[in-house]
Amino acid sequence: MVGHTCMEKKMGEAVARVAKKVNETVENQADSLDLADCKLITFPIALYKVMRHVAEGIHLITLANNELKSVTSKFIITFSQLRELNLEGNYIHHLPEEVRTLLHLRNINLSRNKFHTFPDQLTSLQALEMINLEENEITGKKICSCAFKCLFVQTKY
Repeated sequence: MVGHTCMEKKMGEAVARVAKKVNETVENQADSLDLADCKLITFPIALYKVMRHVAEGIHLITLANNELKSVTSKFIITFSQLRELNLEGNYIHHLPEEVRTLLHLRNINLSRNKFHTFPDQLTSLQALEMINLEENEITGKKICSCAFKCLFVQTKY
């Protein structure tokens, strides 16, 4: 029972941390949302409603060092004006097709995830300057035949 209470307390603290960060973004009408290190396994559905009035003004989202396995189409569509997206240190292995609609995206950090192949959806993004795919599980010689200003790929093999 004691271990259960400790786990519940940690979960409560994580929820409170997310709520505080989201409230700060909404109240200040900030252009960034930092939910790094919040133990998220998905982007909380309730946040779409809370952030609906400020979503288009969000240009930077950091979801680094969580436990995300995927990024949903709804997330991409909701935050359509993103210029930077940091998904470093999760368990993501693919991106939704809707990533192609992020016309303003300049930087994406996908390092330390579970990608086995280069995410082809990124090749159609004209504004994209930097992709970080370091420490993924990408194999093979041909990564991408596109011309990004900065592409970081470090294979394990």
